[in-house]
Amino acid sequence: MSGELPANINIKEPRWDQSTFVGRANHFFTVTDPRNILLSNEQLENARRVVHDYRQGIVPPGLTENELWRAKYIYDSAFHPDTGEKMILIGRMSAQVPMNMTITGCMMTFYRTTPAVLFWQWINQSFNAVVNYTNRSGDAPLTVNELGTAYVSATTGAVATALGLNALTKHVSPLIGRFVPFAAVAAANCINIPLMRQRELKVGIPVTDESGDRLGESANAAKQAIAQVVVSRILMAAPGMAIPPFIMNTLEKKAFLKRFPWMSAPIQVGLVGFCLVFATPLCCALFPQKSSMSVTSLEAELQAKIRETYPELRRVYFNKGL
Repeated sequence: MSGELPANINIKEPRWDQSTFVGRANHFFTVTDPRNILLSNEQLENARRVVHDYRQGIVPPGLTENELWRAKYIYDSAFHPDTGEKMILIGRMSAQVPMNMTITGCMMTFYRTTPAVLFWQWINQSFNAVVNYTNRSGDAPLTVNELGTAYVSATTGAVATALGLNALTKHVSPLIGRFVPFAAVAAANCINIPLMRQRELKVGIPVTDESGDRLGESANAAKQAIAQVVVSRILMAAPGMAIPPFIMNTLEKKAFLKRFPWMSAPIQVGLVGFCLVFATPLCCALFPQKSSMSVTSLEAELQAKIRETYPELRRVYFNKGL
């Protein structure tokens, strides 16, 4: 290998120690950086070329370690870790903050009428469906029929939940009513994510040894991965949907918003955005991206296959998705 860089930089793994929460948080603050969605296709392709070349032992003259890591994180922000395909722009984790702050802010502002609930819950679940599909684990794609069924089921479930909760809060205080969108989003995540990733539950996701050698596919690993993502997503939404209602409830009693009611939506969007800038990476960091489980927790057939080939192996690893 030529060039200034050493040959032993492992860019298949994140730059920071992923066994600690702080290391994972640093990693995800970089991955979810909203500025990455402004990068051009040329910049993305250049980052991919640098990463692929380095893995093949080719280093452009003058490339520094910081530039290599920057290319790796640009690459990770736009290309799927299992398939290598360029991800849909709004489905990338770097789009989470700007997309979610806009959708969530409007969903919490216009929650009083049925048409508004229907529209914003539909928008939110359509966006979630794109994100869940884009950030799925493994390399087994959904068929068009499976994708359509999952989308309709998830969206219908979310909208029905929101309307049902809205009806129950007609006679309670406006402050409690403001929490209906969060309850609906939490319930919808429990529906949307498993449905959009149903193929993983049927055929399993790739499991590997610590070195990354593929051992087979496991539906049990998929269940653990999806459960971790559901928890992360609900907690990710919590600060942006739990803190602004208290602030907005107070502000709407003040003269400013009474005089300029149209400012309610932009203020709420801004508050949600501020919360999401921190909540998104910190909640993504709750569980390791390269998750693991005991060999004894796998399906019996896969356990037998692994014991035959790797009798000393105790744990397997898999990409949990996001």
